[in-house]
Amino acid sequence: MNPTVAKVTARIIERSRATRTDYLERMGQLRQQGPLRGTLSCGNLAHGFAACGQADKNTLKLVNRANVAIVSAYNDMLSAHQPYEGFPDIIRKAANGMGSVAQFAGGTPAMCDGVTQGQPGMDLSLFSRDVIAMSTAVALSHNMFDAALLLGICDKIVPGLLIGSLSFGHLPAILVPAGPMPSGLPNKEKQRIRQLHAEGKIGKDELLEAESQSYHSPGTCTFYGTANSNQMLVEVMGLHLPGAGFVHPETPLRDALTVAATEQVIRLSQPNGGTQGLCDVVSEKTIVNALVALLVTGGSTNHTIHWIAIARAAGIIIDWSDYAELSAAVPSLTRIYPNGQADINAFHEAGGTGFLIRELLEAGLLHNDVETVIGHGLERYTRMPSLDNDQLIWSAANPSSGDPTVLTTAAEPFAPEGGLKLLEGNLGRGVIKVSAVAEAHQVVEAPAVVFDDQNDLAAAFKSGALDKDCVVIVRFQGPVANGMPELHQLTPYLGVLQDRGFKVALVTDGRMSGASGKVPAAIHVYPEAAKGGALARVKDGDIVRLDALRGELTVLLNEAALAERLPAVANLQPSRIGYGREMFGWMRRAASNPEEGACSFWNHES
Repeated sequence: MNPTVAKVTARIIERSRATRTDYLERMGQLRQQGPLRGTLSCGNLAHGFAACGQADKNTLKLVNRANVAIVSAYNDMLSAHQPYEGFPDIIRKAANGMGSVAQFAGGTPAMCDGVTQGQPGMDLSLFSRDVIAMSTAVALSHNMFDAALLLGICDKIVPGLLIGSLSFGHLPAILVPAGPMPSGLPNKEKQRIRQLHAEGKIGKDELLEAESQSYHSPGTCTFYGTANSNQMLVEVMGLHLPGAGFVHPETPLRDALTVAATEQVIRLSQPNGGTQGLCDVVSEKTIVNALVALLVTGGSTNHTIHWIAIARAAGIIIDWSDYAELSAAVPSLTRIYPNGQADINAFHEAGGTGFLIRELLEAGLLHNDVETVIGHGLERYTRMPSLDNDQLIWSAANPSSGDPTVLTTAAEPFAPEGGLKLLEGNLGRGVIKVSAVAEAHQVVEAPAVVFDDQNDLAAAFKSGALDKDCVVIVRFQGPVANGMPELHQLTPYLGVLQDRGFKVALVTDGRMSGASGKVPAAIHVYPEAAKGGALARVKDGDIVRLDALRGELTVLLNEAALAERLPAVANLQPSRIGYGREMFGWMRRAASNPEEGACSFWNHES
């Protein structure tokens, strides 16, 4: 093993010893009770299968036959999730073919950040993850099930499904993806048109046409944002079938993988002699494997929050220092937009996850001695699926990359380090994704321009007030303030300023999209402004230094002068009322800091 990977893993194991032991003991107690359907009263059981056909009723009366819970985030509005509409019928038929039953146990909410960017609904986005976790727990709470199939792809949805199902970690569970849409308008061209619109050089009709050519069919958006980062990480954790993440929807191969996932989760179930649950697959080593995968591919910064919350659900404690230390030790092996110009389809065609995992295993950067949903050993994931006369088979990944400009080897990386840095200083603690930021832009020292509302930045840009070197501070965007919305709508404006030759950076206690790219952005900064953090004391004109090379985030004031300032107070009521936001007040109040997962379940500050 790479010594840094081994060191960080050992540290996480030691740090998590008490919480992990407690979690596994709870899961062990549930497992010892055997198939819980056998504990239901006759009335309970009759309610549970009342709507089933007679054959399924007869099967469910037997404790020695598996019942698979389908938990789905299907809806028509998310292109990535629309294909799930037909999955339950495929799964039910496959389960019946195994002498078992599959029931649709529950649906989870699934909002699209692409629709809500810059809109009031974005204030619900982060905490939708916790709602999804709770709705997953509700779906599995009936004690009718011996295994679970989790149907979800996008930003908060996969983390929510995992957090919720880990409370039922004695059950085996497999995540079932639906795949990306075919490639549309190239991402570089989409970015160019967005910046032209931000400058007022083209109209809304032209912008909408470009966006429609980019997001054009069922399937996941093809850039390497949070959704596709989800797929990458859960596959490296052994929670998908090998190579399943990036197969297109509505294809024979995709349907065959869904059937195979159903059959495999039934084999893992206790009625079929299985002894492994989700709690056994999600371990300290698989969490480290996920972080390595995130870093070597320049994945979404949202996972500096979400994977912390997932880990905590399994009793595992990780923090940003773990990410940063790993990032300094692992190479960059992919160039997928926004870290390059290719999309996720090009990555898959170049060799995909099978090639990447083999490279990382051979370089000692991933733990091989882990459990997966198809057995022990991550080397099982160095194979890719295909159909041979309608039969699903797996073959060894390509010996060489099909496109070395998109996917390379550990011996010839694109960069010697991963794509993430930890920032610390008198402004707080935050993270920055540097994999898409040119080194010339990774250090910015300039006067602050302070906004308490992201919507004010557009007006300042259009007036010319930002035509200068500046560090844009967008504060009161943390989880306690307004639910920590993504600020991706700011990207075109900041990108234009950078292209005009200005030194520009963003500092915020909010989030950026998984698609954020070339502008240096210090994000997730805490303590957040709404809790009196130093960001609330910064004033227009203060000199702020963001140094991604040295990991520094400071305002150039002495400590006494900074402490003497009264923190600014923002009127947060408009972002807390309306569009359902009033119902999420308890989550805002309970939220832990971002380095603890910005989660309403595990707040160690209170």
